[in-house]
Amino acid sequence: MPTQNIQNFDSCVSFFIKNGTYQGRLIRLNKVLDEILTRHAYPLPVSAVLAENTVLATMLASTIKYEGLFTLQTQSNGPVSMIVVDVTSEGKIRGYARYDENHLNKNQELRKTRGQIEPSPHLMGNGYLAFTVDQGSKTDLYQGIVDLQGKTLSECALRYFKQSEQIDTDIKLFLQAPTGESKHWLGAGIMLQKMPLKGGNNSIEEDDAKEAWEEAKIFMESLNADEVFNSALNAQDILHRLFHAHDLQIFNSRNYEFKCRCNREKLLNTLSSFSEEEINSMIENNKISATCQFCSEQYTFERGEIIKQ
Repeated sequence: MPTQNIQNFDSCVSFFIKNGTYQGRLIRLNKVLDEILTRHAYPLPVSAVLAENTVLATMLASTIKYEGLFTLQTQSNGPVSMIVVDVTSEGKIRGYARYDENHLNKNQELRKTRGQIEPSPHLMGNGYLAFTVDQGSKTDLYQGIVDLQGKTLSECALRYFKQSEQIDTDIKLFLQAPTGESKHWLGAGIMLQKMPLKGGNNSIEEDDAKEAWEEAKIFMESLNADEVFNSALNAQDILHRLFHAHDLQIFNSRNYEFKCRCNREKLLNTLSSFSEEEINSMIENNKISATCQFCSEQYTFERGEIIKQ
């Protein structure tokens, strides 16, 4: 599948509305998803779960100031038992899924949805969703965890904000698989968060803020797939349509791209840390072969490279 870039995608735009009372993000991905998914031979339903989690991971990473690595990871008992998506502070993204094909087929046969895209929680099952921020050995590792409960992936993420962050938040995710003449994956999401009532430019009264929050969510929920996936519209166009009457302020935009961090030297160092017995158990025809889970790059090492005589 070609990975031609579609105009106005692979970026995230940050914005304020209501004089800074609410902050938001609008993200649209195309080539990033194509690059990730074309490196794997996942069935369509599994690709969809990974694509949607990639959109969510990128959106959540955009709300945090960090220097290092943001990781979204799921562990669950469904056909798609693990998802891992990394987003670096430089905007490099990679991801992979772990799934059981027999479990997937049986699961979808029961619901008569064989080969169809379903809401991600249907295929992930029971488990947890974790967000981790790693800024290196000199800083503490931050992690947030929430049970995978909800009819949609956005509902699962909202449970985290309700239980852990206690910040009024609304998230809406969109996904479009390759169809018809289109050979590309498209993913998008929009997010709103209520800012603290005191401080900065935020001077809205609490009662007015509650009413304005419900109104802002209604406008956000009015965004549909036709609009968000219209490549003729940039993010500013979409946000203006939604919030032009609500003191819209667009203040930041950043781009994203696929990039795997694997390389031969890193893998060789890892293998060299194993015991000779462990290394010998992996050797076939005097060689060890390894494949990166994120990008499917294959590496081959001679026994003498790993075990120095």
